[in-house]
Amino acid sequence: MSTAVGGEMATRRQVVAWGLWDWGSAAFNAVIVTFVFSVYLTDAVGDDLPGSVSASSWLGWSLGAAGLLIAVLAPVTGQRSDAAGHRKRSLALLTATVVGCMLAMFFVQDDYDYLWLGLLLLGVGSVLFELAQVPYFAMLRQVSTPSNIGRVSGFGWAMGYFGGIVLLLVCYFGFIAGDGATRGLFGIATDGGLYVRTVAVLAAVWFAVFAVPVLFAVPELPSPDAAAGPGFLGSYRVLWNDLRALWSTDRRTVGYLIASALFRDGLAGVFTFGAVLAVNVYGIASGDVLLFGVAANVVAALGALGAGRLDDRIGPKAVIVGSLASMLVVGAILLVVSGVLAFWILGLLLCLFVGPAQSAARTFMARLSPAGREGQMFGLYATTGRAVSFLSPTLFGLFAWLFASDRAGILGLLVVLGIGLAALLPVRAPDAWPAGAGR
Repeated sequence: MSTAVGGEMATRRQVVAWGLWDWGSAAFNAVIVTFVFSVYLTDAVGDDLPGSVSASSWLGWSLGAAGLLIAVLAPVTGQRSDAAGHRKRSLALLTATVVGCMLAMFFVQDDYDYLWLGLLLLGVGSVLFELAQVPYFAMLRQVSTPSNIGRVSGFGWAMGYFGGIVLLLVCYFGFIAGDGATRGLFGIATDGGLYVRTVAVLAAVWFAVFAVPVLFAVPELPSPDAAAGPGFLGSYRVLWNDLRALWSTDRRTVGYLIASALFRDGLAGVFTFGAVLAVNVYGIASGDVLLFGVAANVVAALGALGAGRLDDRIGPKAVIVGSLASMLVVGAILLVVSGVLAFWILGLLLCLFVGPAQSAARTFMARLSPAGREGQMFGLYATTGRAVSFLSPTLFGLFAWLFASDRAGILGLLVVLGIGLAALLPVRAPDAWPAGAGR
């Protein structure tokens, strides 16, 4: 695999190094947000939380608040990393701070008094992780060409899923499997949630190690605007001017940013609350949910790999529309069934379509981005996504509270996915790669 990097050809080693960041990021996505730490917060730390609001609802609302911060910060950080030619430096600093939040999760003990610390660390970590993805996504154009961008993006998503598989297996067999006062092959004590807190430390180290290769293998792209970049507050003025110009000249991109914001929030909600639902609604044991996580990542990875080739042949819009429509059907069935077996079957079907939708959404944005402004465009991509990112967690929490049942939260996720699909349908598919391809 050889691809364009700033006018030169990227090597297979550079593409793999780029994909390894996705592999390492599974430590935050799969372990912290989805299958281990969030479940620990709702099923253990906040299990006996006093009051009428459940820990699951607090989780949804805290992640919604984090989304508002991302909406404010993401476009400016992306714009500044482009203007200063510092994509890799931004990626390194943001990744390091996410790792720091993960390490601090070790101090969240199994007591509802620690729920607020856990939610704070999870919220702050989510903000920093989303900001880190801005320069990382922008580098996709540096390691791909118009003919293989779908495959490269799919490779990255698949690396993330496979990384999640390996790490979840290590976590399950090494630290979580079993019953009694100690867990896993390493015999970690359950007192105070030590076994889960140790997993958070392992996840932090995992992310740190696999985030390093891209910082050395993929060259930086210095910008001619580096010496004249605006200050932080001045970046907001530039942002406003750019948004006005974008609205006047390229409303298709504006339409896609809005549509993708909606359906990506729904996709994120599926993974964020999937494990919580598995344990609290469908009866899967909190330890065994990691086995479901492994299977889910396998299915999602295969879906992303297959969709990458399909993306290059028929375009990203068709992949996204087909995936979202399928998810709505499966989700509606999941809303009315019960039992462990039903969740395994339907949950894995959902995951089969999540990977393709995520991968194609990223290539759609990359194909629309003007050369040299990928960081800014992916900053807007992150911002519009997070501008509505309160929808899925808030609606999940709202429906769960209104109907006094976590199952009802599924309806909130389906509403967001449906609105996102409806908004995407009128958006014209991207044209051929813009001028300056490969930057």
